[in-house]
Amino acid sequence: MPLTSRHVVELLARQKENPLTLRQLAAALSLPPHERHRLERLLRRLQQQGRILLHKGGRYGLPSLPLMRGTLALHRDGYGFLRSDRDDEEDLFIPARELRGVMDGDRLEVRVERSFRGRSAGRLEKVLERGQTTLLGRYERHGEIGLVVPVDGRTGGSLLIPAGQERGAQAGAMVVARILRYPSGAHAAEGEVERIFGLAGDPGTEVLVAAHRFGLVADFPQEVVAASESLPQQVLPQDYSGREDLRSLPLVTIDGESARDFDDAVAVRRDKEGVRLWVAIADVGHYVKEKSLIDQQAFQRGTSVYFPDRALPMLPETLSHGICSLNPKVERLVLVAEMLFSPQGERLEARFYPAVMRSWARLTYHEVFDALQQARTLVDLPEIDLALMVELAESLMVMRRSRGSLDFDLPESEILLDGDGHPECVKRGERTIAHRLIEEFMLAANEAVADFLTRQGTPLLYRIHEPPDMEKLWSLQECVAHFNHGLVLDPAGPDPRRLQALLNEVAGLPEERLVNQMLLRAMRQARYAAENLKHFGLAAECYCHFTSPIRRYPDLVVHRLLRQTLEQGRLPSPLKTRWERRLPQLGESSSSAERRAMEAERDLQNLYKCRYMAARCEEEFSGVVAHVHPFGFFVELHEVFVEGLVHVTTLDDDYYRFDEILQRLIGEQRRRSFAVGDTVQVRVSNVDLDRRQIDFRLNEVQENCVKPGRPTHRPRRGRLGARRRGR
Repeated sequence: MPLTSRHVVELLARQKENPLTLRQLAAALSLPPHERHRLERLLRRLQQQGRILLHKGGRYGLPSLPLMRGTLALHRDGYGFLRSDRDDEEDLFIPARELRGVMDGDRLEVRVERSFRGRSAGRLEKVLERGQTTLLGRYERHGEIGLVVPVDGRTGGSLLIPAGQERGAQAGAMVVARILRYPSGAHAAEGEVERIFGLAGDPGTEVLVAAHRFGLVADFPQEVVAASESLPQQVLPQDYSGREDLRSLPLVTIDGESARDFDDAVAVRRDKEGVRLWVAIADVGHYVKEKSLIDQQAFQRGTSVYFPDRALPMLPETLSHGICSLNPKVERLVLVAEMLFSPQGERLEARFYPAVMRSWARLTYHEVFDALQQARTLVDLPEIDLALMVELAESLMVMRRSRGSLDFDLPESEILLDGDGHPECVKRGERTIAHRLIEEFMLAANEAVADFLTRQGTPLLYRIHEPPDMEKLWSLQECVAHFNHGLVLDPAGPDPRRLQALLNEVAGLPEERLVNQMLLRAMRQARYAAENLKHFGLAAECYCHFTSPIRRYPDLVVHRLLRQTLEQGRLPSPLKTRWERRLPQLGESSSSAERRAMEAERDLQNLYKCRYMAARCEEEFSGVVAHVHPFGFFVELHEVFVEGLVHVTTLDDDYYRFDEILQRLIGEQRRRSFAVGDTVQVRVSNVDLDRRQIDFRLNEVQENCVKPGRPTHRPRRGRLGARRRGR
């Protein structure tokens, strides 16, 4: 039997109270005298790795290594990281050889060891608790053997389904299987099919799978549907009491062509002091009472989720498409933010009140943009002053940018489906002045409501955006210095106006995409919180979400707070205390629901993109380098709005290393480079539906991918010196 390190370590573990000499080790391992030199070499290597210690008297023993407990995050390539139960311990790397029989999410106890490279690694001691009781995957048959292959490659291996436990599942069906026996040693995990969604590839099946995978609720309970259907489907006479009548005001909705729920309507009118803006928002709180069945379901969902062919709404359709939706030519109840702005976009006054309105028209972004392009009024709607709307929106944009608001023009993909629900086109979504004017009006209303409630001392569920990561900003500063751009950073915190100035400075230059990308990576994710930590990206002192109560629960919460403040002035102490206790938890749950929805939407969009590109394997495309990493670079295609990976191992003309400062790959011998913004020709080489990954290969390596304006020298010492002093 060959001598291995495992034999030595296991022997020393059994004798951990009595360290052994070389002679004792050789005897215990039954080694002949001529094999001792191999044992000596092995012992030296184990010492260098820190796995054994040499004590006085030439005795070998195991070091007293610390134990660590935590939850495993398994990588699809087999290795993993242990997320410690303790906040003061960093994640610990665990090699694949230690994770046989272990699944993603399991709680483990591992022994911390030191590898030969000096990096800590974990050695599995025992599984404390299993993290999964079910497995989502695709049912397959191999002869008489049934398997569930997990959708998420990070989950672990396949699940064996014994005969009779498939519960009628057909090969290719997407299922949830209950784990009956966990993997151990040479035994695979076993289970039984618990739920069948349908065949893989069917659009309806994919939505149900995404809902299950990301913890979303697909269908409404029958009692919630019944409660929504019991509500009136038209405004009742008694509902007009205490509301202002805005039915004569030319309020209109402006949304996408496929929109079916209309939260907001807008109107503008020139005033002697500037422009008056009305933003009318569906009064969802009038129909969805706090703690009702519908409210509890809306809280559980947190937000509507939008997939390419359907949505999972936060509210039942009788509300979201019916009485709460600001449909044209019918009376609806609303909460209104009426604001007056100066010609410079400064808010001069704001008033908030409940009202009844009647939408004059349901307009789309496309028809508004067409009317603006042709400088004409809308047919049969001469009262709708689109030119004035654009004038106000542009003044609001200038005002925001002057205070440091950061505008990232992030395109969204638009997936067009055929009659069977399969993707037939993936394109870049439009974002015209019609979209931007509605965005500006909603931003203005959200900020005005937050300012009003904060001044009134009302507890509020704020939408906050904390300052960006300073380490990443230092990296950005070092990068732009190579392009002869300066960025002054204050150690006390970044100034958004300086970042906005940098974006303006690089606009239209070759490095624009790289700078925007690095700045975006430095940004933290916006979230909901009871504490006002301001909104860095908007350079707003206070901000909240008020304008979408049909599809976002935080907006419904803000509506309730606004109504109570309008009715009672400053909130009574008991009511204020109740909100102060509840809002932190609402902030956490709403932020979590938003993240789940974003992950589910992104996952299904990526699946549709992969399905579309799978039919175009081996086709050639032109694209631009979108992101660069040590393992390769992602290319965004011009013709189709998708990204794919060119792995560094496919660049066989040179050995490429990653330049972290300039975010590029550069060949060591031929000095060819690939950086963000470079144009390349690629061929679709592989599409992996399960991993949601598209792989490209370069058609040809261009002679020089360095564009004009790229740095060819290092910056003057003074620029980097300023960075070090600032840090």
